[in-house]
Amino acid sequence: MRVVKEAAERRNEILDAAEELFVTKGYDKTSTNDILDKVKIARGTLYYHFKSKEDILNAMIDRINSSLIARAEAVAKDKSVPIVERIVMTISSLRVNTDIGNEIITLVHKPQNALMHQKMQKSLVEGVLPILTDLVNEGNKEGIFDVKYPKETTEMLILYSTIAFDDDYDESPESSKKRIIAFLINTERLLGAKEGSLQKTMMKLFN
Repeated sequence: MRVVKEAAERRNEILDAAEELFVTKGYDKTSTNDILDKVKIARGTLYYHFKSKEDILNAMIDRINSSLIARAEAVAKDKSVPIVERIVMTISSLRVNTDIGNEIITLVHKPQNALMHQKMQKSLVEGVLPILTDLVNEGNKEGIFDVKYPKETTEMLILYSTIAFDDDYDESPESSKKRIIAFLINTERLLGAKEGSLQKTMMKLFN
């Protein structure tokens, strides 16, 4: 007897199977036939949900980003933690720590996938911007920060950091150290924080 499933359930089932195959076989070596065999569905059912293997990958990226943003949001809401530490913890929570996440990160860093990399970063930045902006506004109220344009300033810091500290940025340890220190000093200035008040805590992001 044919099993009929809800569209969302079937879609997630396909993504779960594809994730497992991408981790065990690799994205390039996984075919749509492999996915069909694993889920035991007809090709028409697969194409009803996803137009191609690339479409499946895009859906995975969206699902991973949604999970990371939800995790960051939960961390940011814990007001028992001081503002600066909460900012660090929120940013740290955006780090991928699953096999499929690491597989996708490796994949999107390939030169031929530059547009995919850009899409993933753009989606993550758009998701985390309001969360970090709320924290900056909270810091303003507590007198820790003095920022006239919280959203715009936060966006500048996020966009710079995604470029300057990308995994593909190739430089010597000494140059990297200077880049980090310069970033921390200028972060304090942009946020209107007291000199040296953020550096020690925010350095945890780079350890």
